[in-house]
Amino acid sequence: MNASNVLWQGVYPAATTQFAEDLSIDLDETQKVQTALVDDGVDGLILLGTCGENNSLEPDEKRTVLAGAVEAVGGRVPLVAGVSEFTTARAVQYAKDAEAIGLDGLMLLPAMVYVPRAEELVAHFAAVAAATSLPIMLYNNPPAYRVQIGFDVLDELAAIPNIVAVKESAPDPRRFTDVINRYGDRYTVMAGLDDIALEGLMLGASGWVSGLTSAFPTESVRLVAAVREGKFDEALAIYRWFMPLLHLDAEHDLVQSIKLAEQIMGRGSERVRMPRLPLTGQRRADVIAWVEACAATQPSKMAA
Repeated sequence: MNASNVLWQGVYPAATTQFAEDLSIDLDETQKVQTALVDDGVDGLILLGTCGENNSLEPDEKRTVLAGAVEAVGGRVPLVAGVSEFTTARAVQYAKDAEAIGLDGLMLLPAMVYVPRAEELVAHFAAVAAATSLPIMLYNNPPAYRVQIGFDVLDELAAIPNIVAVKESAPDPRRFTDVINRYGDRYTVMAGLDDIALEGLMLGASGWVSGLTSAFPTESVRLVAAVREGKFDEALAIYRWFMPLLHLDAEHDLVQSIKLAEQIMGRGSERVRMPRLPLTGQRRADVIAWVEACAATQPSKMAA
């Protein structure tokens, strides 16, 4: 699929990877989750991002999930593979394999664990970009990965034609304006942190890479559409309704929380691989209460 004309626009949920009771990959259920999101109107899918538990999967399992997504929904929406590896060599090979499998783009993270200097970050990104013809979105998330993709890095990468976008997950919404002011349309910018998504869209982000869309896709799609249509009161109402759950995306247990929300909404299972464990105690009770409150007051259901 040549999806370059629609890449990086609209709502891209970070789709979850579903596991069987023995915690092996449940490919059928993973494909059902992906297909349901596409049926509900999302504009693309991020596969094997944080919510896809990329770093909990073996290399062959990652390729299996990517191939399964191409089989299930390839050609319907752009499919973007998260590139989250411990070494540059592994990231290069993974990018090559993703392209061969039929993915439409890559979301490229810094190498895991190691905190690089700026020149090392540039070298890592440049090496992966050189290994593929796929368009690449860089993932900037300083709280999670302890490294900022600063302007010094983006300046160096501007000459690489297939590095085309930035997923901006810094918690400071001023970053959207600063990136757009400095680079104009050189880099497409997508909102990447759920609880500043509306701010990002209002400040010029072309779309939203979302966690909680996996549980509430209809409202997520409508929020972005309302911004596009200039219906800001509607967008704000949806955002305020959604915010108790959107805050979960900024927590370290976001994967468990999002998968629990999916389960409550009948869209998947909360099973996660260690070192993650399902939520327990008061945290679990709180997340259930927030999801149930949102479910009881869904704008899409209230308007029906």
